Amino acid sequence: MSKLNSQAVMDLMEEIFRAFAQTVRYGVRLVQRMSPPALLGAALILAFIMTILPLAMVLFAFFLVLKIAVGACVVGGRRQRRRQEHQQ
Repeated sequence: MSKLNSQAVMDLMEEIFRAFAQTVRYGVRLVQRMSPPALLGAALILAFIMTILPLAMVLFAFFLVLKIAVGACVVGGRRQRRRQEHQQ
């Protein structure tokens, strides 16, 4: 593997910038060609992706952690009861 020098880093940054600019230009051209109903549909889908989907993922994670915590409490309680039964 060759040494990483400043010129290689600058070339990489320039390539990343060019790719990003090309993607933005493509997106702008795509939006300009869209009809109003298609633009409304795209806006609604984007709104769904940016708001509802993260909310659903956070709620899923919260309830998953809650389920694990309740399960751990139940399993701990059962183990404690078994220990008490075996001691008697």
